[in-house]
Amino acid sequence: MTYCVGILVRDGLVMLADTRTNAGLDNIATFRKLHLYQTEGERAIAVATAGNLAVSQSVLNILTEGLENPETGRIETIHTIPSMFKVAQFVGRAIREVYRIHGPSMEQQAASFDVTMLLGGQVKGGRLRLFMIYPAGNFIEATTDTPYLQIGEHKYGKPILDRAVTSDTALYEALKLGLVSMDSTLRSNLGVGMPIDIAAIRRDDLRFEISRRVDDGDEYFASLRERWSAALRAAHQAIPNPPYDKP
Repeated sequence: MTYCVGILVRDGLVMLADTRTNAGLDNIATFRKLHLYQTEGERAIAVATAGNLAVSQSVLNILTEGLENPETGRIETIHTIPSMFKVAQFVGRAIREVYRIHGPSMEQQAASFDVTMLLGGQVKGGRLRLFMIYPAGNFIEATTDTPYLQIGEHKYGKPILDRAVTSDTALYEALKLGLVSMDSTLRSNLGVGMPIDIAAIRRDDLRFEISRRVDDGDEYFASLRERWSAALRAAHQAIPNPPYDKP
């Protein structure tokens, strides 16, 4: 399994992804699922992937090697497209192209064409945006009403985001909440595992302010996990027991 989350707030964008791939209990490996594309001062774009690893890697290769624009005949890549909306369309085209090549044979082998992506970032002249792109190549966009998007095993990390994240949340507060959300998922699903890749872009800065891998030895994350567990224990212990009589 996988857990990836993107949080779009007033100050910027935070994205997090685990690195575990699991093809059975005896076939666990580590692969990067958060991929960064930056030309400082011109664009900063992050792509997080969930689903079939071979499909995801094929799509990512197309993003960098390019596709021909049917209108201009030029080869476009994630480094050349002029707006985030058009980048989202381009990622959708790349997914459909991989399906065109590999989808029918995968279906013959009863293999699922399973890929979902988070796309976030900013291109010079445009605004900071966050999209979720589906296997059909269509997509939705985060809004002020729903400022975060998740892919993969999202249910364990969702409650903290629902309760705490708004579009006015500060950037580093959003990162902290994203890490708490990731910790909740790590504790409840063995298919999601360390290390964690994190990235943050400040609005209109057009560069990654944070690009980091968090592993088991990271002191801050270890402290966050313990303090969050202690806070939960203290919270439920502080709530009075139910005043219900025995039947």
